[in-house]
Amino acid sequence: MEARPGPPAAARAAVGEPRGTRRRPLRPAWLAAGVVAVVVAALAGLAFGPVGLPPGSVAAELLNLIPGVRIDSGLTEREIAILTQLRLPRVVLALLVGGMLALAGGCYQGVFRNPLADPHLLGVAAGAGLGVTAMITLGVGGGAGSGDVTTGLPLTIPLAAFVGALGAVVLTYLLGAAGGRDRTPATLILAGVAVSAFLAAGETYLLQRNADSIREVYAWLLGRLATAGWHDVLLVLPYAAVTAVVVLLHRRELDVLSVGDAEATSLGLHPRRSRYLLIAAASLGTAAAVSATGLIGFVGIIVPHTVRLLVGASYRAILPLSMLFGGAFLALTDLAARTVAAPAEIPIGVVTAFFGAPFFVLVLRTAKRVVL
Repeated sequence: MEARPGPPAAARAAVGEPRGTRRRPLRPAWLAAGVVAVVVAALAGLAFGPVGLPPGSVAAELLNLIPGVRIDSGLTEREIAILTQLRLPRVVLALLVGGMLALAGGCYQGVFRNPLADPHLLGVAAGAGLGVTAMITLGVGGGAGSGDVTTGLPLTIPLAAFVGALGAVVLTYLLGAAGGRDRTPATLILAGVAVSAFLAAGETYLLQRNADSIREVYAWLLGRLATAGWHDVLLVLPYAAVTAVVVLLHRRELDVLSVGDAEATSLGLHPRRSRYLLIAAASLGTAAAVSATGLIGFVGIIVPHTVRLLVGASYRAILPLSMLFGGAFLALTDLAARTVAAPAEIPIGVVTAFFGAPFFVLVLRTAKRVVL
């Protein structure tokens, strides 16, 4: 049956103040705060490390990247090389990956109307991981023993990750829907756990059959942001751009979906079509992030929930702010990963799990709509 279009005013009224939740549009002050967080996190990531650089000099050197601008930053040639060739690509990658994981987490939570929905908990990251592991063990896109899974064919690794991610989320959704109309929101999370376990078994099988790839895959599974230049950034950037554009352009539809499919249809929205589009976009962003940096967990839970507590329940504000604060969060997390135990480097997935596991317990205890 064709959905009949509804008046925009009615739609705004329907999603304006649903039962007991605050829904506010994106305020300029919060948008400015997100931009400031990104700038501060980027400067911190660029300035601090084994070789300390003055933040003012770092800012001046960044301005020198603008055509026609020439400022004496006071940095030596060696320091400039460290800044522009080593740290800058790493920080930009952290901003992209953190923004994508947080944006995908917020999107999944809105699509499934479940506060625990997350790229990892829904099996999406496991599916992408299985796809990339298959590429490594088969010697495609870097191959076993190459030390870098992203130096092969530019499209192979993210394509395999996307196929695995999309397949995982479809399996999770179908398994969660097997209970019919009587299923609880927690069913989706349990389905994601089951799908993740199944995909992990497949990954283990591949590693057993290709023992020479274990070290490389294990290092990738722990997550890392070490780059050899701008290759990884250029690899992730087009997928991140597509994800951001699609999700942000459709963020108002998540507010409409939150009132229920029947009401959303009466307001002129096609719920199933919107869900499929948003799931595909979020899976694309997750797949690109996972293919470049490995499995970095909990970003999709920590950031969107923190933003929701600060600005209210409207996805018009949650999604763009999650993208900004997610990038800042991962950039600062990466800074901690490479400085806390210097000169050694802690895998960034370990650091995010250190913060994310207690946060997940807090969300689990306070999520009123989830009954386990």
